[in-house]
Amino acid sequence: MKKVIIVQRTDPGSDELKNKRQLSEMKDLAYAGDYYVIGEMVQSRYPDRKYHLGKGKVHELAMAVESLNAVKVIFCNELSSLQLYNITEICKCAVIDKFQLILEIFALRATTRRAKLQVELARLKYEIPRARTIVSHLKKEERPGFMGLGGYEDSYEQDIKGRIARIKDELGHVQNHNESLRSFRHAHGLSLVALAGYTNAGKSTLFNAIMDENVAVEDMLFTTLSPVARSMDVMGRKVILTDTVGFIEDLPHWLIDAFRSTLDEIFFADIILLVVDASEPLDIMHNKLLTCHETLWEQVHDASMITVMNKTDLISRESLNEKMEALRYLIPNTVLISAKTMEGLDDLRQKIRDRLPIWKRKEISMPLSEHSMSVLSWLFKEGVVHSVKYADQIIVDLEAREEIMNKIQSFSVK
Repeated sequence: MKKVIIVQRTDPGSDELKNKRQLSEMKDLAYAGDYYVIGEMVQSRYPDRKYHLGKGKVHELAMAVESLNAVKVIFCNELSSLQLYNITEICKCAVIDKFQLILEIFALRATTRRAKLQVELARLKYEIPRARTIVSHLKKEERPGFMGLGGYEDSYEQDIKGRIARIKDELGHVQNHNESLRSFRHAHGLSLVALAGYTNAGKSTLFNAIMDENVAVEDMLFTTLSPVARSMDVMGRKVILTDTVGFIEDLPHWLIDAFRSTLDEIFFADIILLVVDASEPLDIMHNKLLTCHETLWEQVHDASMITVMNKTDLISRESLNEKMEALRYLIPNTVLISAKTMEGLDDLRQKIRDRLPIWKRKEISMPLSEHSMSVLSWLFKEGVVHSVKYADQIIVDLEAREEIMNKIQSFSVK
């Protein structure tokens, strides 16, 4: 693993607990990016335009880089291109910020064509507002006259914009395919259920527990990048359950936009299972829930939300009740589970079943015939057949979506 130093600048008078939590999360992100944190540096001050930190602190950082043999410096704070350039010049090593680190992690995790395109799109969206500054610094010795860099800058920007347009076009085809697939699934009575939540909340472990699958699970941020979808039966109703990428605090809009076709698996679901790590301290749970709700707030399309309090095996019931009382306005339709021990999964299935789109239930009568037997076989696939009685007619206690009920009316004799 590559040795790095983590740096955090905090505003004077800011929330100390929040700052410590963010620093801890940066260390977890660094680990997820295959880095080994050998040092950390924190400074409380308002940002400097040129160096973000004070210039003296940057020189102190440079000495730490040399003495500890660090190969990279990672800032918790977002840096401008000017700040990145100036700090790199002094420290004589690679310097990145939190969002560049997230892009590196996503690049490590990207295994599908779609995920790789999304990572590249996010990188380009991050890069484009910095393009002019980057070129200006790299080429400032090559200006042939007043404002002579303009043509070079325009070419560089246009190249980035062209690549963004090509990637968006390809991802647009993926998104159109996804929308067609969602429409097809809905037309065939399959409801869409998506796992959402802060990264490392236990979504993939829950997915494996419900589906008896073996999706990769690690105690690491952003283990899941490409969505995994499977069909499952929930008390007679067929649903598609999808595990997808987790959220993180201050997730920038350009990253959300780049991963639109993946996040739409959540945004267009019928039911969202918001997975929460119930074993974490109350203030951390509160902040992570706020992050999740802020990410979902403007994007979700009429989905029902179930809050899945996971890892309850790691906490006492008394402490859990106290947390639920304090967070009640952020945790609608709560169900308590432990994906690791399987406890509460039946309650979760019942909760999902209760919130699936309502189907009609009716007793259908059909004549005894070979054709009716074919229709009955079709009904078992398209709806929930609660009972079948054979007399002079075939009497079916059927629960199904409206279009199936309308279609079956032509076979009914009453």
